[in-house]
Amino acid sequence: MTSSQYPTNSTGLDKKTSAILSYALGWLTGVIFLFVGKNDPDVKFHAAQSVVFFGAVSVLNIVLSILGSLLGALGIIFSLAGLALSLLTLVVWILAMVQANKTGGARAELPLLGKFVAPYADQLANSVK
Repeated sequence: MTSSQYPTNSTGLDKKTSAILSYALGWLTGVIFLFVGKNDPDVKFHAAQSVVFFGAVSVLNIVLSILGSLLGALGIIFSLAGLALSLLTLVVWILAMVQANKTGGARAELPLLGKFVAPYADQLANSVK
């Protein structure tokens, strides 16, 4: 399909592009597209997923960093946990953008963690009017 076959939303971008860009810079672009793409429920869902997932990862990384710095020698465990979390996040980020591209921007849960993130994303997406 060409991009002209996807309907445009209030951003002037088609659904597919908006869904992909919702994940581009993590929760930051998620917040932007949550409000800019609020007239398209699929874009709004992708944006909400981005906010929920990448926001949670950001908070968890901060907590792991603080614990790692406070615990001295045991901090290496938290550093390794942070590294593992970063690798998982990178994989989910790439797969999310690929999936948004393949589905043309239609609603799709995150790969690997979608069943955990989707209910919260639905709540967030439904709260934006």
